[in-house]
Amino acid sequence: MTDIFSRIAHSRTADEVVQQIESLVLEGVLRVADRLPAERELARQFDVSRPILREALKTLEARGLIVTRHGGGTYVADVIGQVFTQPMLELIGSHREAGADYLEYRREIEGIAAEYAARRATEDDRALLAQIMARMQAAHERGDFEEEAEIDVEFHHAIGECAHNIILLHTLRSLYRLLSDGVFQNRLLVFSLPGAREELLAQHKAIHAAVVGGRPAVARKAAMDHITYVEHSMAEAERTGDWQRVSRLRLRQRTEDGARRSGQEK
Repeated sequence: MTDIFSRIAHSRTADEVVQQIESLVLEGVLRVADRLPAERELARQFDVSRPILREALKTLEARGLIVTRHGGGTYVADVIGQVFTQPMLELIGSHREAGADYLEYRREIEGIAAEYAARRATEDDRALLAQIMARMQAAHERGDFEEEAEIDVEFHHAIGECAHNIILLHTLRSLYRLLSDGVFQNRLLVFSLPGAREELLAQHKAIHAAVVGGRPAVARKAAMDHITYVEHSMAEAERTGDWQRVSRLRLRQRTEDGARRSGQEK
C-alpha cells in the first residue's frame, strides 16, 4: 500500500491516528479487506511511537473498523456488512421481481452517481477511470467474459468514488455486495447474448467519456440507459435460457421415443 497516511504534526496522540484512519475508511480510500502496513512502517508514516499506534489500533478494532489476524497482519473490517439477512438474500435470489426492483433502484442511484462524478471528478479520478477502461478493453479483446464482468463492477465502483458523496458511495457498495455475493447468478448471462459484449463496452465508454468530459446530464442519461439495457438483456437471456432448456427436453424426449419405437418394431 502506498503512503496514504499523513504525518501527525502536533499532538501525536492515539486519537489523531484513530481519526485519520476513520476518515480514510469513511471516504472509501481504505476498503474492506485492505491490509494496513506493518506496525513499524505505519508508525513511521504517522510519525508516532509504536505504543501510541498500538493504542490507536486497539481502539479501531474495538469499534469494529479493523481486524487483526494472528500472524497475518491488520485489515480493514467488513464495514459494509451483510445488507440483508441470509433468509432475505435467498428470497431475493429466488424471486424474479426482486431482481427487477434491484435494477430499477440501481438505475436511479447510478444515474445520480454518474452526474455527480461528471461535476466533481479530479484529475486523479480521471486517471483511475482511464486505467479501468484500458483493462476492460483488454479483457474484451481477450474474450474473457468473467474478467470483463468483474471489471464492469469495478468501473461502477469507481464512478461512485468519483461522485465524492460518502453516503452515495457506501450505498453503491452495498448494492454491489449483492453481485459479489452471487445473489444474482444470471448476470453473466448478458455477456452470452449476440452483440451484448460490444454494446456493453460501448455503453461504458459513453459513461466514461461523459464523466471525464464534465457533462453531468449526458453522464446521468448514459448510466441510466446502461442499466435499462442490462435489465432488458437479462430478461432476454433468461427467456433464451428457458427456450434452450425446453428445446433440449423436447429433443431428449423425441430421441427416447424414437429409440423405443425402433425397439418395439424389431
